[in-house]
Amino acid sequence: MGIGRQAWCQGKQTAPAVKASWRGGLPTGELIEAAGLPNLLRISENHYSGGSPDCEDGFRSLRQLGVRTVISVDGARPDVETARTFGMRYVHLPVGYDGVPRARALQLARAVRDLPGPVYVHCHHGKHRGPAAAVTAELCLDGSCTVERAEALLKTAGTDPPYKGQVGLPRSLQRPTAAELDGASTDFPEIAAISDLARHMVEIDDRFENLKLVRKAGWRQPPDHPDVDPPHEALLLAEHYREAARLELPGRPEELRRWLKDAESHAAALEQVLRPGKDKGPVDGEAAEAAFQRMAATCTQCHVKFRDVPR
Repeated sequence: MGIGRQAWCQGKQTAPAVKASWRGGLPTGELIEAAGLPNLLRISENHYSGGSPDCEDGFRSLRQLGVRTVISVDGARPDVETARTFGMRYVHLPVGYDGVPRARALQLARAVRDLPGPVYVHCHHGKHRGPAAAVTAELCLDGSCTVERAEALLKTAGTDPPYKGQVGLPRSLQRPTAAELDGASTDFPEIAAISDLARHMVEIDDRFENLKLVRKAGWRQPPDHPDVDPPHEALLLAEHYREAARLELPGRPEELRRWLKDAESHAAALEQVLRPGKDKGPVDGEAAEAAFQRMAATCTQCHVKFRDVPR
């Protein structure tokens, strides 16, 4: 399963929670710098979006913002325990990269409306699913929020145009009536059940992010993360690709399974290239980069066809 959240956090240094400039007031519709909160965006007075809170730094910044409810739309297990220690409630309402289904949109809007605020809505990086979910809730709740303003918020967050289901939400969303909102689900779990495929994809994303750190460090162990073992990360990545390909995938074509198997072989090749570095030996940087790029290209073509477009 890779390194645990606790081990990852122990490999980081504590940073100051907030910038001094915050004391002068927080801008709406602009990115704000905060320790442990990637891509923090103030949507409205009591509504924020961003990336997953990074260890205690992130929750400390959220506490300084006054946040009382944290909503994750990511597939990863929320850090419920740390949130509790900072006096916050977690709600887990995952969405995909292909957009926000209407029932989920209404559920998110009701959570933002009814649960104690301010509310922080996040995904992993805070650029795509998190802002899209937050903007969707804002459009459902605030009649003065125009489509143009919603699109501007997504642009500020960095939501990429290829994520058509996300960037198209402001124009595709039919705003609900008050009665529809009142009838939306109030099932707000701390930890939602997710499919086996989604679980493997979360792990794949985590391992891929760790390998980006390895790549940045010259294909060696990142100096600020002694918990990241380069060849082991590649091995775990290969295992998750293999297990995902072995799943029963009703309605998913054989092409998806083939791409998963291709990505597994590229990850396995990367592991073999990185293995000598485990014993302080030479690492062939060109071979490592080639294997990494092949793997990334396979993931990209799979995402374009199966993950990033509305269904």
